[in-house]
Amino acid sequence: MSSASSSLRNYGPAAPHGPNMSRHRRASIDIQHAMTENESDVFEQLLKPTDIYDKDGTYWADLPLADRIKFVGRVDVEEIRTEASSFWSMFRKNPLSPVAWYFRNMVVPGAGLLLEGYVLFSIGNIRPLLQDVFPRCWKTFETCNETWTQAIDYLEIAGIIVGQILVGIVGDWLGRRFGLIQDAVIMFVGLLMLTAAWGVTQNGWVICYVWALFFYGIGVGGEYPMTATSGMENAVGAGKVSTREDRLHRGRAVTSAFLMQGWGQFLNQVLLIILLLMFHHGSGDPPYSKVSMQWTYRVSFAIPAIGTLWLVYYRYYKMPSASKQLALAKAKTHVTGYDTHSLRLTLKHFGPRLLATAGTWFANDVFFYGNKLFQHQFIAVLTPNNTSVMVGWLYNLINVGVSLVGYYLASFFIDNKLYGRKKMMIVGFLADFILFVVPAFAFNFFTRPEHIRAFQAMYFLSSFFNQFGPNSVTFLVAAEVFPTPIRATAHGFAAAIGKLGALVAAVLYNYIDTQTKFYVVPWFGLAGAVLTWLFLPDTTGLDLKEQERRWGFIRAGRGEEYCGIAVHPKHLSQWERWKGIGKQYDAKKDYTMKVHELREDWREARRASGMEKEGAFELGDGDGEWDAHVHGFFQRLHRETGDADKGEQGEKGEGEPTKEVDGEAEKAEVDGEKAVVKEVPTQGSSSEEETQRGGGQVERRRAFDGFDELFPSSSTTS
Repeated sequence: MSSASSSLRNYGPAAPHGPNMSRHRRASIDIQHAMTENESDVFEQLLKPTDIYDKDGTYWADLPLADRIKFVGRVDVEEIRTEASSFWSMFRKNPLSPVAWYFRNMVVPGAGLLLEGYVLFSIGNIRPLLQDVFPRCWKTFETCNETWTQAIDYLEIAGIIVGQILVGIVGDWLGRRFGLIQDAVIMFVGLLMLTAAWGVTQNGWVICYVWALFFYGIGVGGEYPMTATSGMENAVGAGKVSTREDRLHRGRAVTSAFLMQGWGQFLNQVLLIILLLMFHHGSGDPPYSKVSMQWTYRVSFAIPAIGTLWLVYYRYYKMPSASKQLALAKAKTHVTGYDTHSLRLTLKHFGPRLLATAGTWFANDVFFYGNKLFQHQFIAVLTPNNTSVMVGWLYNLINVGVSLVGYYLASFFIDNKLYGRKKMMIVGFLADFILFVVPAFAFNFFTRPEHIRAFQAMYFLSSFFNQFGPNSVTFLVAAEVFPTPIRATAHGFAAAIGKLGALVAAVLYNYIDTQTKFYVVPWFGLAGAVLTWLFLPDTTGLDLKEQERRWGFIRAGRGEEYCGIAVHPKHLSQWERWKGIGKQYDAKKDYTMKVHELREDWREARRASGMEKEGAFELGDGDGEWDAHVHGFFQRLHRETGDADKGEQGEKGEGEPTKEVDGEAEKAEVDGEKAVVKEVPTQGSSSEEETQRGGGQVERRRAFDGFDELFPSSSTTS
């Protein structure tokens, strides 16, 4: 077994990928008899990785509950030890290398969302300062139009919606890299507009501020589908999907980028506090001068503009492979431009999933953005006699800190197979429902001085469970449950519907008082929990490559023939189970099909090499390498079955393909669908080696007879 383990490679795009799409009739194999024991071990480890299959080859979701808990616990403990060892090794070589690793793998991919959190939530942070310095504009509306001051709350959200839909489509059409660079450029220009916003009158300045936010929002909106899809597809690296890191930490990788949104909120609040102290003579107490307000406002936008300019550079020069997985998916289906066929198939087969991702995001954003955009009103309830902007900012800093704890815990637990995405989302929605509905019906009780701490605890806990729940999960699953060709579009659409929820909160909250907000909001939490349970599949622990395999069958018009783990009831929604999709699952048949598909990949790679002689075929295939045992197995099948490529046979004009093996000629006798092979010893083979292969060769030779009877569906063209 050790020799098999040491020879395994990361196959990446060369991993089994779906049904035979060619027009050639392909035979199938009785896998159990065709392999040597060593080859069987290699295929078991390749197709049944030990992080999702137990030692007996049983998928983790098929294990009894007690065994499942033990298996998940063992895998998690092993992974913690491996990562701790890796961290310690990095730290010993260079104490700063773990920091550099975190910055490169977590901060940079989420830099756009850090900027989104920074700027979007600055609206709620800076409004109290604007109201205090310019009361005739922002409070009594004598010099400014009230509609324009309210538009600040929702026009940026409108810009985000435009960006999410537009860039989502562009990302699937022109590629992830183009979308990422475009987003960074738009955000940079938008920040320059915000920094330089001015007007002849105060109302003119407000209008300039509003439209700068709208333009900036377009770039921010594009960050949602681009960050999620590129992070999930590991675009910055080699673009490989089917890896242990992907299976165990895909959710963590995406949510670790997403939690930069929380750091954006935190940094904005910290920077505003520092800037106000700097420009207000070291004091945070009112009254505040117009000069100190202007410097605080403008410098707070100028600083992130510098970081955004660096982001433009990084994405242009350091992310050349950002569109690799999308390009591979399009090449496989011979698609250029936008894949409209995949869009139609997605709506047909995954419509309920789209309802789940969009609907839950809508419900969540009513909570999340309502909480953040109007946090100064909630904090005013906690501090009724306060007149200092600084006190409210410090309370908000605590709230953001609590939220960051929720972000990080979500990142740590989102890949745990015993908890994972779906449970985390339902628990978060229900917790927010309870934490808002209780003070709604006892508002006067909880706002009394003797009970204000309980109200504060519920408000902060609602922020925690929003991050340790729907806010983190919606961002991940909106990309994860859809196929690569349409992933950015689906994510952008769900995010745009979500921002409609934020828009509802932004508009509605301008017309209702604080207690009424607590009456309205809880029911969105309850609706989100119901939508999650009914329509959202649980992709925790599912190899993303299996989703692509299933998509290959669906795109070939043979979705009902797929029987792998992507249709395991554990990974389907309640709605999909009711429709009977889970009945397709057949682990034993799927294993045989995956070997057959891997053989098709080997044939394609061999044919693409342009070297028809067996000895000239190289093991390497670019992104993934063919393991020597896998290559040897398929090469032997190629000789023993005499299955020369159709084109090769046509050139020879013979029905009996002739093979060349180390200078020895070998002819396969073909009888209808059967191919019985007479063995020709290779040069250099010893009698001892022949003895070792002995009876197994006869068994394997029998196994090659009548292939098409085993998999008639795989041997015909859809």
